[in-house]
Amino acid sequence: MQRTAILLTNDDGIDAPGLLAMHQAISEWIRMSDNEDRYDLTVVAPDRGRSECGHSVTTTRDLAVTELQSRWFAVDGTPVDCVRSAMTVLCPNASLVFSGINAGANLGVDLLVSGTFAAAREAALHGVHSMAVSHYRRPDVPKTWDHTGRWLRPVLDSFFREVTLPGNSAGGLPTNDSEHQPGQLWNVNLPAIDPDTDLPPMFDCEVERKPMQRAGTLKDPADVPDASQSATGSEALPRRVERQPIQIQSDFHGRPRSSGTDVERCFSGNLTISRISPYPA
Repeated sequence: MQRTAILLTNDDGIDAPGLLAMHQAISEWIRMSDNEDRYDLTVVAPDRGRSECGHSVTTTRDLAVTELQSRWFAVDGTPVDCVRSAMTVLCPNASLVFSGINAGANLGVDLLVSGTFAAAREAALHGVHSMAVSHYRRPDVPKTWDHTGRWLRPVLDSFFREVTLPGNSAGGLPTNDSEHQPGQLWNVNLPAIDPDTDLPPMFDCEVERKPMQRAGTLKDPADVPDASQSATGSEALPRRVERQPIQIQSDFHGRPRSSGTDVERCFSGNLTISRISPYPA
């Protein structure tokens, strides 16, 4: 039986504990489902944190890749760069992509700036079934990772069951572009509740469309010394350039939310699943 290649990536960087938690969660699911002879895991992730970079890509230079251990590759680019590097060179037969687990929620219209979500979306655009996973965090709840595999197990059950149904093929762009179908694209958020909770309630929900409310403050001017040349060019004369920094703040935990959306459900202690089209609306 041909083995199925699974790609893992993230936007917090190759050393992020959430990426290791994602790898452990999927490895444990494979073991418990008695599928160890069916799947191979490959990790291709940014060499450092690339949070909130959206769907940005690198086009002005070659990307550098380092194999840190067997099937663990660090790329000096964005999450989307990592997916492209994997699908063209490092793991070209990937049939499933998991991005995360992100340290912090990716909910609502914030998905437009999420590197975690962008990586999964890039794969889905090429016909590969993908899932982005993030973990909502609050200051009053321990930021542990050991529980994530337990919480994700039923989600993975559903995902693998759906994407392996007859007719739900994956693995890239068909030869005939007119037959192209995107992969399924799931956005999953774990709630910020007691990690000892056996399993949070799970909800399929729509993505919140209300943006976060932000406030900008024009701070006190900061005099920044600069230099300019004299008319003859022979002397450097001191000059002061007045710069005023703008500070933009938002209340993430108090953001607007509509009943039943991913923000409202996740903030209420639920695990949320949103099935999303990878195409611009």
